[in-house]
Amino acid sequence: MISIVTSGFLYGANEAYSLESVTVSANKIEENIKDVPQSITVIDEEILQEKGIKNVNDAIKEVPNMITSGSNNGVQTSFRGLNLSTFTNNNPVVIYVDGVPYYDRYDFDPSLVNVKQIEILRGPQGTLYGKDAIGAVINIITKNPSNEWHGSIGAEYGNNNYMQSSFNTSGALIENKLFAGINGSFQKDDGWITNNYPEMDKDADKDKERKTSAFLLFKPTDRLSGKLTITDNYSKTNWMDGLNTANTTTSINSIKRDDAKNASFDVPTYEESKVKSQSLNLSYDFDEMKLESTTTHKKADMDGDYDGDYLSGTLNDGLRMFNYTNMDTWTQEVKFSGKTQDIKWVAGIYTDDEQRDIGPYGMEMMSMGAVYVSDAYAKANSKTQALFGQTMIPLADKFELTLGGRYQKMKKDIDLTMKSSFGGVALPDFLYKDEKTWNTFLPKVALVYKYSDNLNTYASVSKGYMPGGFNYFANSGATQENSFEPQKSTNYEVGMKYTGENYLLNASVFRMNIEDIHIYKSIGGTIWLTDNAKKAHSQGIEIDAKYFLTDNIELSGALGLIDAKYDDYDTGTAVYDGKRIENTPKYTANLGIAYVSARGIYGRLDAYARGKTNYFDGANNSMVTADGAIISNLKIGYKIKDWDIYGYLKNITDEEYIDSFRSSSAGMQIVGFNEPRTFGVGFRYTF
Repeated sequence: MISIVTSGFLYGANEAYSLESVTVSANKIEENIKDVPQSITVIDEEILQEKGIKNVNDAIKEVPNMITSGSNNGVQTSFRGLNLSTFTNNNPVVIYVDGVPYYDRYDFDPSLVNVKQIEILRGPQGTLYGKDAIGAVINIITKNPSNEWHGSIGAEYGNNNYMQSSFNTSGALIENKLFAGINGSFQKDDGWITNNYPEMDKDADKDKERKTSAFLLFKPTDRLSGKLTITDNYSKTNWMDGLNTANTTTSINSIKRDDAKNASFDVPTYEESKVKSQSLNLSYDFDEMKLESTTTHKKADMDGDYDGDYLSGTLNDGLRMFNYTNMDTWTQEVKFSGKTQDIKWVAGIYTDDEQRDIGPYGMEMMSMGAVYVSDAYAKANSKTQALFGQTMIPLADKFELTLGGRYQKMKKDIDLTMKSSFGGVALPDFLYKDEKTWNTFLPKVALVYKYSDNLNTYASVSKGYMPGGFNYFANSGATQENSFEPQKSTNYEVGMKYTGENYLLNASVFRMNIEDIHIYKSIGGTIWLTDNAKKAHSQGIEIDAKYFLTDNIELSGALGLIDAKYDDYDTGTAVYDGKRIENTPKYTANLGIAYVSARGIYGRLDAYARGKTNYFDGANNSMVTADGAIISNLKIGYKIKDWDIYGYLKNITDEEYIDSFRSSSAGMQIVGFNEPRTFGVGFRYTF
């Protein structure tokens, strides 16, 4: 919902402030952001550089009511009361990079090096985007090359031995016909936690990552184009940004980040991820319409090894937990779009085929004086076929009606073998084989009223959907115990978008009724399963604004307020009706002030806030509430010709908040925290 400030404000010394119209592709066709009947946050390349946004987690902090959490067990995203679906591994927010989907929690951080614009489409996007976009879509659009070769290189160094570098270049191999580009980023960090266990690496939570990408763009005619893109990403994160208190009676707000600075664990704990993808985009412009085809293939491997209890000096010393997963996915979309008189339309077909090999997946633990081992191996497959379409119809002079729908069929199957042993003696295998098919129709209706050139209002109703699945760690039971149903939502939104001479204001009010909401529950303290709670709801307000105080000073901010509660959630041992939905802060907010001088000096101060957040306490069958916090960041730099030299300070006052929590009656209470204060310097050279 945020329009873009011209780069003249950010980097041009003498140009006056202005607000430009912004083109987005939310409806899979290019439109002015004001005419799209939904909430959209847009972040362009200049804002990415100015704010130092390096990854998706940084970008999400710009979005009202959206958060990420967790440095252990992947990236978990929450939005408007919707959370990660554990045994599908899918977040309620789907990322698309030039049509390539990223939705798995172990593969949720694509490169932002060659980005033209990020569009965060808030609210359910299943009608056009499918997959698991029940909450939102993050649409990342990369930059197109020109005939002249151009690019950039940059580097940063900070405390905790943080090092980051990036490069990006593209241009023509054959003028106007064949273009190429390559980009990459590299990062390492020694972390802020020390492991004091003998002969273990002292840098407990160090991490490193590499992201590289290359493309070829061929334009044999003015009408026909084809783009081939390949990516190769690697990351390894160690330990977690937190601790196991080993005391499930400890009050959540009495646990402090300083408690986590010195750890002692005896088994190397890490998650290592390798992701390779290829995509082919073909398009042909007819006189009256455009045909586009997007084919993608992705192979993702995740190896996870973890200390058995995240402690040392216990009966579980030397024992481990483990999670090894390989995923191979193909997707194909063919779509037609056009404009007939004043009616815009888009229609297409979509199919995907995902094969997931899981295992070894399990744990070792002491039980009655002997080692008990549970180890699951599973093959889980998913196939989807869908038809979709949407049209935007002008009514009279000031109204536009949007009608859309998607019919989707998804088939999933699982073939699981649970192997276990006690004291080295093998126990009988548990076998579970199942398949399910779900059919759904996802409609959308929206109406825009163009009150004036400056003000648009809209109202929309749409359906959201996240598929069901199977539990990957089943050791007993049948279909009823080991499968869960799709999560569904009915969504209502009313909003306005106003652009003045030197300011803009956007606001929306939403209500979401959720059925069969996916929850994650503990059985016996050691087994965790996904299940459905019957009903829940969320409702709230989202506001963002931007104001040019002078030619050189800009104010910006966003606020999300939410009331998200379970309406019918009975586990059999506890009832959570009326409790706030977990992992959903009462509010999120950001406020920033930016300054740029005619001499190239610039700076900005930003604050990010999140309210109190509920977490599920499996050990005590209750919800616990963690306090919120306000985090402030500062960046000061100097631009001269093609150089940008800067320094930054993040979390200036070293504030802390809990961003993940889980506990069980087996003596686990895992608490994750935000990053402590960091600082550093950097440069960027553009050519």
